[in-house]
Amino acid sequence: MNFEAIGENFPLYVSGLGVTVKLLLLSLLCGLALALPLAVVRTVSRGWASRLVWAYTYAFRGTPLLVQLFLCYYGLAQFEAVRESWAWPWLSSASFCAWLTFSLNTAAYTTEIIAGSIRALPAGEIEAAKALGMSRGLMLRRIVLPAALRRALPAYGNEAIFMLHGTSLASVVTLLDVTGAAREVNAKYYLPFEAFITAGAFYFVLTVSLVGLFRWAEGRWLKPMMSR
Repeated sequence: MNFEAIGENFPLYVSGLGVTVKLLLLSLLCGLALALPLAVVRTVSRGWASRLVWAYTYAFRGTPLLVQLFLCYYGLAQFEAVRESWAWPWLSSASFCAWLTFSLNTAAYTTEIIAGSIRALPAGEIEAAKALGMSRGLMLRRIVLPAALRRALPAYGNEAIFMLHGTSLASVVTLLDVTGAAREVNAKYYLPFEAFITAGAFYFVLTVSLVGLFRWAEGRWLKPMMSR
């Protein structure tokens, strides 16, 4: 094995790490921000709004992330109306399309995770809030969402890790993330094992860091609730 080329191109991997982390954080933050209101609609509403949210989550959870990324970056470009629209400067950007696709994908999964946690709340907590005279909005803000988010931490931690692994697809739309750096090194030196095992080491460190972060969060916010 020849790791000299990896040492020479280590800054390339570090640069790719920055792209990967940026994509991951932006996607998770935007996905969570979108999932919160959608989860409320999914559980509170029984009309067309709930069905629209269900259709959105079903579509994104039922199709591969790679297909969604191809449709956003390559597929929309074939329509003249899109190319002539105000959105084209954004949709022609690989970074924007990757961020948009990843955000919508993780939002779909997160919506169902939070909605499931809301449905699983003990009925006594809701009844107690009603007995105190809380309005629906106040009850959602002070009781339902905080408790649901805490209970959703284990499942959401898994989703964050899946999203981290999903960001490796960004290289197929020309972004130089960690996987893109490995592909470039392999194309230049013909060292597939060394190039991709280095990328795997970067993803492993990121995964271990995420697992540690969510375990800390569970110990901080979830375990005290379960022990009561």
